[in-house]
Amino acid sequence: MRLPDLRIAVSSMATGPFAAQAQKFFNSSIRQDLQKALASSRGQIRALDVQSDAGGSVAAVEVTVPAAGRLEGPAHSHDHYEETIYGLEGVLTWTVDGKAIDVGPGEALCIPRGAVHRFDNNGDRDVKALYVITPAAIGPQFFRESAEVINAAAGGPPDRAKMLEIMRRHGLTPAPPPTHA
Repeated sequence: MRLPDLRIAVSSMATGPFAAQAQKFFNSSIRQDLQKALASSRGQIRALDVQSDAGGSVAAVEVTVPAAGRLEGPAHSHDHYEETIYGLEGVLTWTVDGKAIDVGPGEALCIPRGAVHRFDNNGDRDVKALYVITPAAIGPQFFRESAEVINAAAGGPPDRAKMLEIMRRHGLTPAPPPTHA
């Protein structure tokens, strides 16, 4: 599968409030030859290499979540970085500390350190979002390892123990499973 040119992908942000700054930043900071596409049967992740140009202060990841898709790993938090979500296409429903928040095109959500969160695509179309991680505490290797476990599940649930191990190794703290009363 051929990925679209980054300028095309980023230009979909043109209606958002940060369009000019984001376009300039991404076009000047991302090296096309360092982009990685990590596809699983349940979506696609493009880890955009801004870490080297930004001195480790920021990482950017473009995520496509298929219709009716959800986060394959458990809800989690992270103590070492913030995660900001910028909606590009469709609506992704995030649950942050128990509160549901819809993020659509041109909208942003900042998930602070320590907040337990997860997402679901409750819609009937694919969703695309840009994740900005500050500082750049996780990168392409986390997504590569996660995609391997998800793909190995061949459409079934991914191996929970392997997912938890990957998450912990990359600084994510899995939330305990929900209890049913």
